[in-house]
Amino acid sequence: MNQLSGLGGCTHPIRLSGHRDEYTLDTATGELGALVHHMTSDALPAGHLLVRCNNRRVTRCPACAETYRRDTFHLITAGLRGGKGTPETVATHPRVFATFTAPGFGPVHNRPASGRCRCGTAHPAGAPELGTPLNSDMYDYEAAVLWNAHAGALWRRFSIYLRREIAKRAGLTQRSFRDHARVSFAKVAEYQKRGAIHFHAVIRLDGPDGGTTAPPAWATADLLTDAIRAAAARATVAGPVIDDRRHTFAFGRQLDVRTIRGADFSGGTDLTDRAVAAYIAKYATKGAETATGTLDRPLRFLAELANVHLSDHARRMIRTAWTLGARRDLEHLRLRAWAHMLGFRGHFSTKTRRYSTTLGALRDARAEWRRAQSAPADQETTHVLAHWAFVGTGLTPAEEWLTATINPAPGTEGEPTHG
Repeated sequence: MNQLSGLGGCTHPIRLSGHRDEYTLDTATGELGALVHHMTSDALPAGHLLVRCNNRRVTRCPACAETYRRDTFHLITAGLRGGKGTPETVATHPRVFATFTAPGFGPVHNRPASGRCRCGTAHPAGAPELGTPLNSDMYDYEAAVLWNAHAGALWRRFSIYLRREIAKRAGLTQRSFRDHARVSFAKVAEYQKRGAIHFHAVIRLDGPDGGTTAPPAWATADLLTDAIRAAAARATVAGPVIDDRRHTFAFGRQLDVRTIRGADFSGGTDLTDRAVAAYIAKYATKGAETATGTLDRPLRFLAELANVHLSDHARRMIRTAWTLGARRDLEHLRLRAWAHMLGFRGHFSTKTRRYSTTLGALRDARAEWRRAQSAPADQETTHVLAHWAFVGTGLTPAEEWLTATINPAPGTEGEPTHG
């Protein structure tokens, strides 16, 4: 029971076989003393050591995905209002929330402000046809898959141009810019209904040492917004040439940049730091499977598609990625390995080094707190020697039933608070 409770509701834990020995340690000499505790996996109720899977996908493990979402919430919040090792003065730095969309690959069913789609229908929210092409034969599936494959490279190109655009507006050279200011950001990737990647990003303008130093007087949210728009318009990435057709990728025309107000600006239409953090954290646990209805795990053979329920649009995107993945000139894109992700192989959540804390630091702090709660107050300094080997994953039916009875459903414990 304690083993399952410690999983925090993880439904697909990793099963390990091995042992753990704990010895007293002489801190003066570094010599090991007596064996104070010996544990083997055979002696555990489950027969193995069970470790959380830590999968970020809500479709794979809701409990671990909820932990990932909360950690992302705190990471984003720390970069907006301070905390977790980030000074609170970052709340006074120019900050914006920007959304970068994909270009068009052909008309799709949507819900425009006018109320009616191009097909003449007013689609209700959640309609299965939303995001699917009006004419599949005219939709550019090749460009759509290759866009996803090059989206990460395009973001890197944009980040380079952004620094150049800010420096130009400040009257600085690119080389001297780093002595006056620094751009910090945190972003997540999200799939649109049509299966194209777009990015949500918090972008902050700091002093030369990041969030620990104040930005120069010329650094304003308006200047940052103007530079973002210019950099997004300039950024392009050259793609492959396929059948005499040259691909070049750029962001779509829809670019939304909004200034983030402080936590004390909570009324009206102002965009608050908490709202931004919650919005980004929501998408950190979702992939193509939640937006487009595709798969949440890699394919070994294309024939596997015959046994899964997919929309025709998602199926064609996957097939296109698989077909392109057979080309030698596209081997570096690894399109077959990422066909289930419609070609996108980048990290879903990324940040600059000095934006705020890291997900690893948050996990380490949580593990340290748990160790402190379980260790006796008078425990001596000890040294642990352990050896574990992978056995498998998952729970037995009995373990699944017990896990469901001792853990609340993910997402029912309330919104995480900053602390």
